[in-house]
Amino acid sequence: MQKKPITNKLLWIFAVGQFGWSLLSGIVANWMVYYYTGTPDEQNPLTGIFASGITQHPIVFKLTLFGLVLAVGRIFDAITDPLIAGWSDRAKFKGGRRIPFMRTIAIPFALITIGLFTLPQTGSIAVNDVILFALLITFYLFMTIFCTPYNALIAELGDTQEHRINVSTYISFTFIAGQSISFMLPNVAGALQGAVGPAGSVRLAVAIMSTIACIAMLVPSIYIKERDYLEAKPSETKAFSSLLKTFQNGQFRRFVYSDVIYFFALTLFQTGLAFYETKLMGIEDTWTFVLTATMTALSVCQYPIVNKLAPKIGKKKMIITGFFGYALVFLITFLCGKGLYWGFIVAVCASVPMAILGILPQACVADVAELSRLETGEDRSGMFFAARTFAFKMGQALAMVVFTSITVSGTPGSYRATAAVAFVTCVTGACLFFLYNEKMILSRIREIKGEE
Repeated sequence: MQKKPITNKLLWIFAVGQFGWSLLSGIVANWMVYYYTGTPDEQNPLTGIFASGITQHPIVFKLTLFGLVLAVGRIFDAITDPLIAGWSDRAKFKGGRRIPFMRTIAIPFALITIGLFTLPQTGSIAVNDVILFALLITFYLFMTIFCTPYNALIAELGDTQEHRINVSTYISFTFIAGQSISFMLPNVAGALQGAVGPAGSVRLAVAIMSTIACIAMLVPSIYIKERDYLEAKPSETKAFSSLLKTFQNGQFRRFVYSDVIYFFALTLFQTGLAFYETKLMGIEDTWTFVLTATMTALSVCQYPIVNKLAPKIGKKKMIITGFFGYALVFLITFLCGKGLYWGFIVAVCASVPMAILGILPQACVADVAELSRLETGEDRSGMFFAARTFAFKMGQALAMVVFTSITVSGTPGSYRATAAVAFVTCVTGACLFFLYNEKMILSRIREIKGEE
């Protein structure tokens, strides 16, 4: 039976799901550390509002419990990626290999996010520590179950080079939209504070945002009939054998080297962003959304430029430019002083690398997955994206341990030090990406397809 053509409208419907999981991820990544550690001040009274409920002091070599919990969660998340990817690649569900996973897990994923800010509130610190750990592990498991099949569809719906760049552009837009909305959490909590109190306002704000995210995740799960567009043959390769095959791909490894380092640097910066603005620049936390919205709006304005330039000058050159752009942002943060204008300087400068690195890396993975499919006849798109997330989540886990360890003192200098570390690692990642051979990959795809 003739499959329906893949259109840009379909790709936009697909991209709505990215907004949902990005919003949930942003809530946890941007605000868990902020509300569960740190100390309040007159300007930002909600900082560390839940800190008294969990262990705060370092327990091993200046490593805090919260940092270890976050790191273990990301490592667990990374390990489950290839398992879920292998399951999805081999799936033979009537509704397809990817969509059934997404539809099933959307609601539990949203509920567990609400639970993270609600349930670890007993009178026992030890019990709260255990609850927080269990909830965070479950959160990352549910995120993997949704995101791994979702990411596999990037390559499968990207049936042409144009569609691969387009879908990467659309999901980049919805990703940063979700991340940006997540920065509104203090604003929403502030509006609700009079009705439910300080702690209740944070929990209710998380619940409202999680509900919106859940609806967004259900949109592609309901409206995209996978079998109408794709006829992918289930893979017969078991999960870890498939993972090993993926990492045996030389070009994929070269991509991953820099990707891990980039996400280490970016996670350091994202985790510390609220602290940089409140502790270094002296800005109220309610300005975080305004600054993020500014950065996002400027970045989105550059999407058409990135979309048009990528096929002409190459994704590789643009990604290296993005690396150095972020390195500049980290350096500015390290050197910043007091004043709201510093926040706007960072927002403006970060918009350029955000546009580039928000779109093009996943397009590179889709290229490598497409070449592998053409050369081997086996579609393991899920595993290629899972292998990428497996690698960069290890970098994220390390970043969370490093951030919470460096900033255990809570001094401005400790937060400044994390920006310096991010700068050095991002420059290193840029240098490593020179090893990736994009021209060979695209040339080989055209050759096999008979387009040359």
